[in-house]
Amino acid sequence: MMPNLDLSGKTVLVLGAYGFIGAAVIRALQADGAAVTGLVRNVQTAQRVLPGVALVRGDLRDLTTVADWSTMLEGIQFVVNCAGALQDSRHDDLHAVHHRAIAALGEACAEAGVAIVQISAIGAEPDASTAFMRTKAEGDVALRASGAALWLFRPGLVIGQSDYGGTALLRMLAAVPFVQPVAYPETPVQCVGMQDVCMAVSQAVCGDLASGEYDLVEDAPHPLSQVLAVTRRWLGFPTAWATITAPPPVIKLVAAAADVLGSLGWRSPLRTTAMTVMTQGVTGDPEPYRGATGRSLAGLDEIYASLICAREHRLAARMTLLMPAVVGVLSLFWLLSGVFGLIGLSQASEILTRSGWSDGMAHTNVILWSLVDIALGLAVLWRPWAARVCLLQASVACSI
Repeated sequence: MMPNLDLSGKTVLVLGAYGFIGAAVIRALQADGAAVTGLVRNVQTAQRVLPGVALVRGDLRDLTTVADWSTMLEGIQFVVNCAGALQDSRHDDLHAVHHRAIAALGEACAEAGVAIVQISAIGAEPDASTAFMRTKAEGDVALRASGAALWLFRPGLVIGQSDYGGTALLRMLAAVPFVQPVAYPETPVQCVGMQDVCMAVSQAVCGDLASGEYDLVEDAPHPLSQVLAVTRRWLGFPTAWATITAPPPVIKLVAAAADVLGSLGWRSPLRTTAMTVMTQGVTGDPEPYRGATGRSLAGLDEIYASLICAREHRLAARMTLLMPAVVGVLSLFWLLSGVFGLIGLSQASEILTRSGWSDGMAHTNVILWSLVDIALGLAVLWRPWAARVCLLQASVACSI
């Protein structure tokens, strides 16, 4: 158990407040006594995730000038940027979120005397192979040039009590019964526990860590297959009978399908950006942080030993694995129901005419409900509508 630091009197604005890292950072800062405000896109969602936390609404896509940040920084001593987006989409603009907004933030912080803690990523380089890493690097460069006091953290594969991104991918793959599929079994990975990420942020805010750049990683890398095996054991799933290595063409096909799902609002951890990162590994240099603090970050086994695994974690892992199939089957069922209704229009109408319906009314009724079935089959694929569409499907099924 790591000791709490005294952050009394510190005022902190956290960007990406209800995200995987942001929510954990806010809770840790509050536990250490800081007065924390969260910048969020959706206040209602934030209030559910972070009850009692002061919130300010804002979208990084719109905060791209110094003036946009000036009022928001009044009374703030530190900004912790935990915001990020994996790929461009209807709701995400990588250049705006990772670069333009952060460049403006850096200038505004320099003018106001506000310090910045930037949660970047290992592999964030100008010539990186993914837009995610390149735009992250552009934001890092802008912050270095801003003149604001800066702590730049590059976490390894973050493992926390909840799951998102890489953690969700590990748990989803570990939930496969009997066998263990893996894309790149020998890819080297250095992990970091969420507790250590939060501790590093608190140390920066407290003044116990000199400003600078730090890779937040355990001392030694592990092959991805070992990380998966340890994750599987932590979840309490039986040891896999065999490991199946997916060939590159299959990986590309799965990633392309995940990208399509992403465009429909289903943010799969198997999208192209995540899979590309896995081909390159997740490795950093633990020495700068160890030299500055005198301590190493927790290793893979120690990270999992500090986390509690309960039935809901196993259920979430299985549901993450099954969700694409469940939604796909549900969509296909309703689509086929509607298509078969149109194909068998005469036979279906005949059943109604035998009950006293006129030919016109019978045909109209069959066509109408067939189109409703098709519409519901398509609509359930759109993530923002999925829950309400399922309720409509249940209502339609009960009314028949």
